[in-house]
Amino acid sequence: MINKRLLVKALLSHNDENSFYDKKLKLNLSSKEGKAKFLKHICALSNSNPKNNAYIVVGIEDKANAIVGVDFFDDSKLQNLINAYLDNPPLVLYENIPFPHLDEGKVVGLVTIRPIDQITALRKNIWKYFGGAVFFREGSISMPKVFDIALKDSNSERVKTIEQHAQNNISLTLDGVVDFLQNHREELTTNYRVFKETFVVCWSGLQKKVKNKTYYSRVDIELINEQVKLFYSNLDEVEINFTEDKFILTEYVLLGLNGQNKYYPLEQVNICFEENGSYSLQTKLLFEPPQLDKRSLMHLLNNNNVLLEKLKNKSKFSLKEEGELFNLCAIYMLGIFNDIPKAMIYLEQAKFFLKSRDPALYQTYKDCQRILRKVKYN
Repeated sequence: MINKRLLVKALLSHNDENSFYDKKLKLNLSSKEGKAKFLKHICALSNSNPKNNAYIVVGIEDKANAIVGVDFFDDSKLQNLINAYLDNPPLVLYENIPFPHLDEGKVVGLVTIRPIDQITALRKNIWKYFGGAVFFREGSISMPKVFDIALKDSNSERVKTIEQHAQNNISLTLDGVVDFLQNHREELTTNYRVFKETFVVCWSGLQKKVKNKTYYSRVDIELINEQVKLFYSNLDEVEINFTEDKFILTEYVLLGLNGQNKYYPLEQVNICFEENGSYSLQTKLLFEPPQLDKRSLMHLLNNNNVLLEKLKNKSKFSLKEEGELFNLCAIYMLGIFNDIPKAMIYLEQAKFFLKSRDPALYQTYKDCQRILRKVKYN
């Protein structure tokens, strides 16, 4: 099995990007331009590597070739984007790889493009690229190609050598388990499980029981053999189950009005382990937005708007209002789910003021946007 941390280092040892490897400081998938450039690179790497994996490493400062890291990227809908815009889309996997020297919450993103041995092309227009365009890698550049379009296998042996150098061993696996268990605080529930006599999954989180169900927040999950990490924040509620060949994570969101809150299943992530030493991530959206009493919701939204105006004017807040700020984004999100006009506009307006006031308040905005993004992509 491939140790992904060693694989990243092996790829970075090739200082210059090439026809099977690209590196980025970060991905920008919030704009048409950013999506278009990402799709162009996926298309080019897929076409230039019909027989072997190709890679994009995210969180690398280009000139110094330094590992600086990026925030966790938990948007599992990359494949949906790729399928929507590419003909003969390759299978693409995004993994968060922890490195000991990075600040807490920072990881390296590893995008793996699996070979399909077919010509990949843009299906439709996006930004300045036209539907039908075909891209190939020429050295470190993704270039459009019009004539002499043919797949050539020129990287298989080089990539095979790199992946062999990144193979796991028992020492690395044991060190990884011990490191995980030692580096999580005593108040966290910590455990591990072995799958298929090969994969070791460690997890930890703050545990609580609600109506005979056990939920976890601040959850860390690490696939020790693969050096791949998953993470859920303090505001997430996650149920953990497993079978002989699956590790099952079901994420819930606590939503409601006037203290009448209820846990709504948001998304299920299955880590599926195969007999051949491979694994896959399967994601399914479970969320059905709650339909709430419009009169009560409008009352809360009006109160939200008052708080937003005070944020804009840098007014002083009462102790009660300070607590209400932590529900500001969630209430706007409920407004969006219930088709309240301008709820999305107000949520976007709150972003800057929450970010400049308190990192914890800004985290509530990011968590709501993550939920909205997941629902949108499905």
